[in-house]
Amino acid sequence: MSQFSASVLPLEKVLGADSWLLNKGHVEAAMTCIGGQIAPVQFRIGSKRIAPYSVAPWAQEQLDAATPNILRVLRGDFFCAPFGGNATVCNGEKFPLHGEPANAHWQLIETKENTRELTAEFSLKTTIRPGEIRKLVRLVGSQTCLYQRHTLTGFSGSLPMGHHAMLKFPDAPMSGLISTAPFVYGQVFPAAFENPAVGGYQALKPGATFKDLHQVPTNDGSTADLAQYPARPGFEDLVMIVANPKQRLGWTAVAFPREGYVWFALKDAHVLRNTVFWISNGGRHYSPWSGRHTHVLGVEDVTAYFHYGVAESSNPNLISKQGMPTAIELKPDTPTVVNYIQGIAAIPNGFDRVAVIKASEDRKSITLTSTNNHEVTAPVDLDFLW
Repeated sequence: MSQFSASVLPLEKVLGADSWLLNKGHVEAAMTCIGGQIAPVQFRIGSKRIAPYSVAPWAQEQLDAATPNILRVLRGDFFCAPFGGNATVCNGEKFPLHGEPANAHWQLIETKENTRELTAEFSLKTTIRPGEIRKLVRLVGSQTCLYQRHTLTGFSGSLPMGHHAMLKFPDAPMSGLISTAPFVYGQVFPAAFENPAVGGYQALKPGATFKDLHQVPTNDGSTADLAQYPARPGFEDLVMIVANPKQRLGWTAVAFPREGYVWFALKDAHVLRNTVFWISNGGRHYSPWSGRHTHVLGVEDVTAYFHYGVAESSNPNLISKQGMPTAIELKPDTPTVVNYIQGIAAIPNGFDRVAVIKASEDRKSITLTSTNNHEVTAPVDLDFLW
């Protein structure tokens, strides 16, 4: 392998936000200086350019001065610590929505590149709970993958955290087919997720539990199939599933048969134990949403108690009382590392929903098998997760 050499990341305004540009092989990505939010991302497969992530429709608009930074630049994927709304003060700490990493200004530390890959490292020193977060973004020239590593040092106490990826689906009902690694528990957000009095509407039954994404109770007494999307126009919903602790490789996949590709996210399920699905299909009519944030699915791999925040996730709750952690314990003398991989792979005609994702023996690739027994293999450096 050739030696790394120093490289320089271009800095441009992209869809209203100052952003660093990363480009290597089959992947081009922009990361916002404020919030470290990664999008747009273009994955290249042959002559195709695939851009699976959403960017808020108000990205280039003048917003109310009180709008938090996270909403001003809302796009793609970003890291949350603490994850959640953080409406409740906890031990004298009051965090912003999804924490400082999703709202504050990151600093570029260094960029390195060789013929095989590009890495860029960024830093954020937090003030509400003092410490440092290092963000590593890695692109491998021969792969259609986006690698991220977040290393937290100097922190103490418990904190919910995780990733907040948002996919923009085609404007066609049920064009995306969603599947996950086996999970042991699923639940709709246990309180009212939206309030009609202020222009917010939800379709799923608050607090309803489920074992299958295909059958989730709704407010009208029927069931919804959350494994197909877009669906339920005019509604905004949130559900959470808890990974099976016996399976270390956690994954979520969304197949787009008509577009000929599948998007996947890979995690260490012993670090990020839950997945929150934020189903955003025009159910918010208040500013800046105004009913126009549609066909977006948040795939949020976290250790957290829904999207409540540090107080509810760190204290006993319905999930943690069942022995399933909803926060990560941080120690000032031991770094906490969160690794994450997202990517895409081309799929052949006839490939439907992903049934299983398996790692190769050498951990250099994954095989995605559909429910009708089609297989595709994608090169992925799985050792990055561990």
